[in-house]
Amino acid sequence: MKQPGFFDVEERLARLSGLGDQLEAFSRTVDFEVFRPDLELALAYSDGSKGGRPPFDPVLMFKILVIQTLNNLSDERTEYLINDRLSFMRFLGLGLSDRVPDAKTVWLYQKRLTQAGAIERLFDRFDATLRNAGYLPMSGQILDATLVAAPKQRNTNAEKADLRAGRIPEDWQDKPAKMSHKDRHARWTLKLTKAQRQDDGTMPSSDLAIPFFGYKSHVSIDRKYRFIRKWKTTHAAASDGARLREGLLDKTNTASSVWADTAYRSKANEDFMEKQGFVSKVHRKKPHLKPMPRHIQKSNAGKSVIRSRVEHVFADQKSQTGLFIRTVGITRATMRIGLANIVYNMRRFLFLERLNASA
Repeated sequence: MKQPGFFDVEERLARLSGLGDQLEAFSRTVDFEVFRPDLELALAYSDGSKGGRPPFDPVLMFKILVIQTLNNLSDERTEYLINDRLSFMRFLGLGLSDRVPDAKTVWLYQKRLTQAGAIERLFDRFDATLRNAGYLPMSGQILDATLVAAPKQRNTNAEKADLRAGRIPEDWQDKPAKMSHKDRHARWTLKLTKAQRQDDGTMPSSDLAIPFFGYKSHVSIDRKYRFIRKWKTTHAAASDGARLREGLLDKTNTASSVWADTAYRSKANEDFMEKQGFVSKVHRKKPHLKPMPRHIQKSNAGKSVIRSRVEHVFADQKSQTGLFIRTVGITRATMRIGLANIVYNMRRFLFLERLNASA
């Protein structure tokens, strides 16, 4: 077997381009250099005067996190696939003979960004890029939340009670190795699922309530372009409605309407939106022990047509990137969900740019 030459590699890359390499499209459409100032500020690398091997380029490492998020990869799998796939190497600007970051380096890089709380700045940086490209938040906004699974914890009832009260279980305090593997922030909740019709055509008397462990991703998207504009991460048992008053509304949207499901309907939220100049399009709840009035049914149905657009965001994140929390603790979960939100906006940006180019 002959050794592959330069032109053999170029021919293979050209074929990948012809087949539709998503990462190549990312490189053409997204200017990753805009993230450099925030990455360098967060990482605070030394000037190299003390010697030692220089660190990998921070933008290159950030692009590795994009690859990880797009493909739902562990650090070890990321290292392997960068070495294995030409499309990954081309996206990162690496040649066959270049040094590739190992799994530990990727882990440490993400850890430093997480500790610096950089994900919010990185998200805002790309949002500014979208605005500069003409994608302003328009036509109002839509709020919703989705559950994000995390590895289940096997805790006793006493340990669960301590965690809910914000205490560290006594048995954990002198066992740092055990503490490092225990997620003290994720919570159990019940995921309500509509009952499915039986084989005989009958419907069960009640819907299903499935136990769920993990976190919750809260987002606000603009109605016009469906970019995520505001977001927040909480444990899975947190109330959806209360997050509306915690910075989830985008005051820069050119329209004042706010769509959301009945979980966000409360007097506190309605008063808050009125004071802030927003117009509530939140679904109304069914009266207790009374049939839903016809006019409210029609109003809710009209709102659902618009509100349902936010479900497409979560469907995209879970089907395309396999959104899942592999790490321990809410700080790292926030980093993971924040990266997923940035990558979703990148993919949406790529789609809209293609649409505009073909118009």
